[in-house]
Amino acid sequence: MFRLTQHLLDDQRALYGADSMHMFDALSGLPEQCIRAWELGMALTVSARAEIRQVMVTGLGGSAIGGDLLRIFAGKRLPVPVTVNRDYVLPKFVGPQTLLFATSYSGNTEETLSAYREAREKGAQIIALTTGGKLKAMAEKDGVPVITVPGGISPRAATGYLFLPTLAVLQKLGLLEPLDEQVAELSRHLQAMREQLKPETPLAENRAKQVAINFFQRIPVIWGASGTSEVVAQRWKGQVNENAKAPAYWNVFPELNHNELVGFQKPEELLRQLYIVILRDTQDHPRVQKRYAITREIMGGAVAGMDEIEATGNGDLARLYSLIYPGDYASVYLALLYGIDPGPVKVIDQLKARLAEQ
Repeated sequence: MFRLTQHLLDDQRALYGADSMHMFDALSGLPEQCIRAWELGMALTVSARAEIRQVMVTGLGGSAIGGDLLRIFAGKRLPVPVTVNRDYVLPKFVGPQTLLFATSYSGNTEETLSAYREAREKGAQIIALTTGGKLKAMAEKDGVPVITVPGGISPRAATGYLFLPTLAVLQKLGLLEPLDEQVAELSRHLQAMREQLKPETPLAENRAKQVAINFFQRIPVIWGASGTSEVVAQRWKGQVNENAKAPAYWNVFPELNHNELVGFQKPEELLRQLYIVILRDTQDHPRVQKRYAITREIMGGAVAGMDEIEATGNGDLARLYSLIYPGDYASVYLALLYGIDPGPVKVIDQLKARLAEQ
């Protein structure tokens, strides 16, 4: 099997040929996407009409991951809390002192449109982040600032567009320190990583291809750490679901040491189908770093295997994306190992179509 999968992953023509929606091209463009996204956010004319006491991002799926990245990145920098809403309705606390990013890549996500309407009723300070659709039309009619990002790619490949503009807005409002240098480093670091992860780089030198082989015919389990890589673990899970059309699961240290760890005893035949990846960062809490090695020892040979991905880069943005990028590529390689086109999400399209009939 190894020779077969190695041949598939090193066959550039086959890889690109099976990718009808050009997911590889979208991944390759991420370094440039991040710069463009930052520029779009910085170009927005924005001011606060009242003191901002909380920041909220409302969105679903790929459009909500940007909010989660904002929550983690800004959590230790902002003087106010950041929350993410994945629902039709908003929490009761939302009001005039809430800065709310209504985020929908398509502009037509029904839950986000519902939350936007409620935010208007509550008097929240709203910024729409979208490619267009109903959200942009509503926002422009209501006089709500809109950051219009380029379309043409899958929302799950647009994290730069759905995350970095929110940082730019918070910087312009004086809530975040200048991040221009971090964004520049992020783009440079991703350019270097792209050379290591792209289809042209052979399996022996390509970390993402190696991860895909370890996940093949197994159930991926991704573990991150609270406050650093938790959202990245969630991101890996979602990317395997949407790109490879396969199940995957995620959890975080130290929480998983208080429950999930106990569950790796039975049934043995199922456990041998699990492959675990631990996402690590030197900025993880020192006690959490000790937990990694101890947990691996306790797990022993219960699962098919375990691996670790280490964050690289200097700034927090670069380090965050240095963990995201390999997972994005690995999920596309995994799809192609299964003989699946990574782009289409027909089940989601079917669900939306049926909902539209109701």
